[in-house]
Amino acid sequence: MALSTPPVSLLALLTLLSSIFSSLILKTEQCHPTDSSALLGFKDKITDDPSDLLRTWSQSTDCCASWQGVQCNSIGRVVNVSRPGLFSDDVIIIDTYMAGTLSPSLGNLSFLRLLDLSGLKFLKGPMPHELGKLRHLNYMFLNQNQLTGSIPLSLRNLTSLKRLYIDSNRMSGVIDSTVLASWKSITELGLSDNDFSGGIPTTVGKLAVLTTLDLHMNDISGSIPASFGNLKKLKNLDLSENRISGSIPTSFGGLSALQVMYLDRNRMTGSIPDSFTDLVSLQFCRLSENRLTGSLPRSIGKLKSLNRIVIENNHLTGEIPDSIGELTSLTDLYLSNNHFSGKIPASIGNLRNLQTLEASKNRLSGPLPPQLVKLKQLQSLDLSFNPIGLVSIPRWFSKLSLFRLLLAQTGIVGELPRWLSSSSSLSTLDLSSNGMTGKLPHWIGNMTNLSLLNLSNNGFHSSIPNEFRNLSLLMDLDLHSNKFSGNAGAIFSKRVDDPRGFYDSIDISRNMFVGPIEEDIGNHQCMESIETLVLSHNSLGGTIPSSLGKLTRLIRLELVENGLVGEIPQGLGEDKELTSIVLSKNKLSGRIPGKVLNLKKLSEFNVSDNELSGEIPPHKGNFPASFFMNNKGLCGSPLPSCKHH
Repeated sequence: MALSTPPVSLLALLTLLSSIFSSLILKTEQCHPTDSSALLGFKDKITDDPSDLLRTWSQSTDCCASWQGVQCNSIGRVVNVSRPGLFSDDVIIIDTYMAGTLSPSLGNLSFLRLLDLSGLKFLKGPMPHELGKLRHLNYMFLNQNQLTGSIPLSLRNLTSLKRLYIDSNRMSGVIDSTVLASWKSITELGLSDNDFSGGIPTTVGKLAVLTTLDLHMNDISGSIPASFGNLKKLKNLDLSENRISGSIPTSFGGLSALQVMYLDRNRMTGSIPDSFTDLVSLQFCRLSENRLTGSLPRSIGKLKSLNRIVIENNHLTGEIPDSIGELTSLTDLYLSNNHFSGKIPASIGNLRNLQTLEASKNRLSGPLPPQLVKLKQLQSLDLSFNPIGLVSIPRWFSKLSLFRLLLAQTGIVGELPRWLSSSSSLSTLDLSSNGMTGKLPHWIGNMTNLSLLNLSNNGFHSSIPNEFRNLSLLMDLDLHSNKFSGNAGAIFSKRVDDPRGFYDSIDISRNMFVGPIEEDIGNHQCMESIETLVLSHNSLGGTIPSSLGKLTRLIRLELVENGLVGEIPQGLGEDKELTSIVLSKNKLSGRIPGKVLNLKKLSEFNVSDNELSGEIPPHKGNFPASFFMNNKGLCGSPLPSCKHH
């Protein structure tokens, strides 16, 4: 839930203003010459207007009567200047932009109530300090441009300001405490996605009517002032993606109107204060990716309005409180990568609206409470990397309509449970790093909604059944470190349910597959978009297929210790996205193709321990000598010169 743009749309705002000024627009006076001159001064600073947004702004016409985006009051003074914005050519909606700078002449619009130049994208330079003369200004939207510099100190004069959005620019400097304190009428303040630095001024506590504050994605540091507790009307707070340190102020408990609180991706420490549970209106909470410690408050069940809580990637400890089962409005619970211990409380079964439960990488123990079967809305369950000691996946899981099931390293042993064959809703299945054995069953082909399958680091042993080709939506496959055998052709020739089902990644390394690799591997439809292909440590033999050169999106290719012979195909030089080629520990011979070695994005090219010969082609890449070692016939940089060979 982003706070980076005004929560009220431009159209709705203009409708509101039109109703306010409707009685004033029935005027008899022409546009005041001061205002006309000020607007033409703005137009003079515009260097590019490809959509002709200002085509109606002319000295020969009346700015109040015919200038698009301009409204006046009954005495001919401009009260509203807004970009014409999106427009339709009856076929498509066309986005518009302008380039140039903000003219100081805008400061002469002394009756201005609304200034909206948002989303023009290419307005550059600083905010003129003359904007501080707009003492009647209520609304200023300059977001989504390329403005630079700091907030002018003169803006402390804008005491009537109600909404200010200058997010998504390139502004910098500190937020001045006196400027902030002067905006006592402001209800919405958006400064996100800039380069503001320094601390949050304590004077923020004087903004008594503030409902929205968005400072996310800046370079703000220091601690959160305790004066935040004075903001009794605050509903939306986003301080995420900064360098804020210190603890969550206990004064936050006084923010009884707060509905959205995002403090994630900072450097915050300390525990979550007990007063946190006094935020009775809180609906969305993100505290993730900080350095928080301590346990969850036992009274967390008081947050009856909470829909989503994201506290992953911290250092939280203790047990998950039983009272969490009282959060009956909860739809998403993210607890991953902490130090939570103990059992998952049975009370979670009361969360009938829960759609996501992610608690991976903790110290949670088993058994799993069977009450989880009551979570009929649950779509995503991730309990991976916990010492749960599952032994087997509980049969009652088949009664859930899961979309994602991740149980990596949870102590599962034995074969894949047969009930998975009728689990038609599963798109992601990760059972990696367990003690599973047996064959990959023929019924795997019934799981036709799978887009990600990870069975790596187990003890599966069998060939890949032909029914695997039915997985027409599969995009990511990881079977590495098992005992799979036979030919892997069914993997590379599976069906595709266009536009889905094209591979992104395949890793079948460290198995017992045999080859050779099919010469047409790069011609199969399912391989068209693949980015990662890892086949290392299998007994494939044969040559490297030249058709791999048709995989134009391939980024990483690893064919280590595959018993490959023959030459490195020239066609790999067509894979322009390749950053990593690892062909070590084979029996490759011949010369290294210069076109391959000089791929622009290539940062790793390891052909060590082969039978290559000839001079290493001249290249711009900074490859270490170790990438070419143990090829008796190779010479040239970074190996010794060929004349000494």
